Amino acid sequence: MDLLERAAALDELDAGLTGLSSRGGVVLLAGEAGIGKSALVKQFRRLRSAQADFLTGACDPLLTPRALGPVYDIAREAGGRLGESLASGRRETIFAAFLGHLTTAARRQVVVVEDAHWADEATLDLLVFLGRRMEHTPALLLVTYRDDELGADHPLLTVIGRLPADAVRRIRLDPLSEAAVAEMARRVGRPDAGLRALTGGNPLLLTEVLAAADAEVPHTVRDLVLARLAGLPRPAREAVQLVSVVPNRVEPWLLETAGGEAGVASGLLVMDSERIGFRHELLRRAVEGSLSVLERRRLNRQVLAALAGSGEPVDVARLAHHAREAGDVDAVLRYAPEAARQAAAVAAHREAVAHYRAALAHADRLPAPARADLFEGYSVEAYLSGLADVAVAARRSAVTLREAAGDRERVGEGLRWLSRLHWWAGNRRDAESAAARAITVLEALPAGRQLALAYSNQSQLDMLAGRSEPAMHWAGQALTLARELNDVEASTHALTNIGSARLQGDDPDGRVELEEAFQMAVAAGLEDHAARAIGNLATIGAEVRHLDRARQDLDRALAFVQQHELAGWVQHVLGHRARFRLDLGDWAGAEQDARAALTERVSGGGRVVDALVPLGLMQARRGDPAAAATLQEATERAFATSELQWIAPVAAARAEHAWLNGDDGRAVEEVAAVYPRAEQARHPWFGGELALWSRMAGGPPLAPALMAAPHRLLLAGDWRGAAEAWQALGWPYHQALALMSGDDDDARMQALALLDRLGARQTALRLRRELRRRGTLRIPAGPTRATAANPAGLSNRQVEVLRLLVEGLTDAEIAARLCLSPKTVGHHVSALLSKLGAGTRHQAAAAARRLGVTPAGTGEPKPGN
Repeated sequence: MDLLERAAALDELDAGLTGLSSRGGVVLLAGEAGIGKSALVKQFRRLRSAQADFLTGACDPLLTPRALGPVYDIAREAGGRLGESLASGRRETIFAAFLGHLTTAARRQVVVVEDAHWADEATLDLLVFLGRRMEHTPALLLVTYRDDELGADHPLLTVIGRLPADAVRRIRLDPLSEAAVAEMARRVGRPDAGLRALTGGNPLLLTEVLAAADAEVPHTVRDLVLARLAGLPRPAREAVQLVSVVPNRVEPWLLETAGGEAGVASGLLVMDSERIGFRHELLRRAVEGSLSVLERRRLNRQVLAALAGSGEPVDVARLAHHAREAGDVDAVLRYAPEAARQAAAVAAHREAVAHYRAALAHADRLPAPARADLFEGYSVEAYLSGLADVAVAARRSAVTLREAAGDRERVGEGLRWLSRLHWWAGNRRDAESAAARAITVLEALPAGRQLALAYSNQSQLDMLAGRSEPAMHWAGQALTLARELNDVEASTHALTNIGSARLQGDDPDGRVELEEAFQMAVAAGLEDHAARAIGNLATIGAEVRHLDRARQDLDRALAFVQQHELAGWVQHVLGHRARFRLDLGDWAGAEQDARAALTERVSGGGRVVDALVPLGLMQARRGDPAAAATLQEATERAFATSELQWIAPVAAARAEHAWLNGDDGRAVEEVAAVYPRAEQARHPWFGGELALWSRMAGGPPLAPALMAAPHRLLLAGDWRGAAEAWQALGWPYHQALALMSGDDDDARMQALALLDRLGARQTALRLRRELRRRGTLRIPAGPTRATAANPAGLSNRQVEVLRLLVEGLTDAEIAARLCLSPKTVGHHVSALLSKLGAGTRHQAAAAARRLGVTPAGTGEPKPGN
């Protein structure tokens, strides 16, 4: 039977499939529960199976989702290398095999991932991995999800925001109209009066209402389903109830002794080629919700026993789910830790955390070594999930247990880990203490890899604090021992510390050592260590202004960490590239990078500061009131780490913000609080930037000897030389600051032109006030309101589209308002999303309000169309 009012959506899907002749793409299919997303996908598959192979996987509402659950579903259909890759348990191998299948398949491929609002972390990463590469494959990625269940912090929104806007088609299914409801009623010979109001046009609810035998129609799906359930023979009813406690579909053999055929015949259950289940999750939940606690436990025990004793390969996450639902503590302790380890292996860290928590709730039943193992695993996964405080507490518990058992090597290892976790949580004092304790404990034992790693950990702490000599000392000891032991991990970690310390001191040999550490880590498959080497090469190089290589290094590092979905490093590198682009005058690109960095799912530590500082500076220079809040967040995060790499840029940004708002005294205070640390570290750019703002605010002169050349020139009074130096670097904003700090009105006019061109309204306002105070005649007017409100470089048409988008109009409605085609509007929306650094229409609307394109308080955009 045809689907009513879904022709436009099918046309969009067809367009996506037709476009595969030139490049692949992504379709996001959204709508509320029961709106017909799965029905539309099935219809699309029926109509187009001759043109493409369809591979379908579903996300399930387990207590803790299956890691890469949809991939296991798809692998059963695809087989080949993809199926073989699952045995490796390695995320990178699975991802590469999946992409390889799409690239080399003989026919066009349509990959369907259903119910992505329930996706585990590894599946979300896979969607980003594939989504960014679909344009280079002859394949279509079709993702369905319930947009009404996505809160502001739902991780799927982050995934959507990270997909390339020009490769994505968005479809949102709306409720059926009165006419469609009437047609459905006519087909089954039922009156349509009041049906649209009763069902809201939801196809699932409408279908259930029309299937009800009673004239008096119940008002909820639950009542409808339970009424039908009550009329079934007992074997069929018991089969339906058994299936209701299984969030994914059930294997036929599981129902052989429970009246399965009668259950399917009832109409509540449906059967595909392999499994049996409800037609919709809402129906399953209605039946499950009707069961008593004791009934649910009994049925879950029955399912658990059947799965565990089947002799068939069963995802251990399913066993862990039913063990928890059955209240079987022994089974939880048997299956949850293994489910956690399997989830961790594919980087489903949030799911691993949940499994560990389930096991730790009953850990008092385990011997101390097994409890310590659980706490250690939990600690690592919490750390990788951004739960710094949880990771610290778990590792402390593990260390206490290892100490009680007298296992000194494991105590030393735990203390080293605790040092790293404290640093990540922004607690340097405890990080230093734990690092020293780890070395003391391990030096009392025969020298081994744990001692090498402890030495290298201390080296890393010293390097991050700018203590070059002790950093080199500890790294040298670590490297010597690691090479004696032929330990690649400790070797690459120590070599990265040596290269980083040297690069901080502007020693070119640091680049050589970081390149060596990177290649060594890549060859050994140590991707996090490889990311640290190439990431430090790029970000430290940017900090010490190796401008001839900085852009290439940043782009290279970003490509590597994005390829391996290392969110923390993506955030770190994007933040540094944002500052690099800001200094070069590419403010739109800087904002895009900064906001992209802030969408990464990372918490803890100071890496978010890398993005907050350039974003706060842009806001301050534009006169955006949001600057104060942005810089305050950066301040709280930076000073918690005690790291100069974050404190110095924040202090300089706060000083500039104070100066821009006429509070010169506070600007001087901000500099004075941090400058001695930058001077002690002999960092020419951190010290120079701080000294610049002290001078601009009329503060005391600071010794220019250790500062970078442009700052040194300005502080020595050679503002022309400083302006020329910054012009040579390609830094227009700093060039303007030098020009406006002299005593030449022509130079000040040149500075004003630079500031106006950049959109630095607040800085230009301060300069205009100074020119008026000096009695300067013929001061140029500032940019027009339209230009000033458009610092992102949008065209006039894009501004029009953006304003209508903020009003909540869909592409079709915008097209009608502006007399354009919906396709043209779609192109404008994609372009403005890119220019604003926004991943969704909501983010674009928020950016529009921040930039003054539309006033605050206007309507919210619809999710898409």
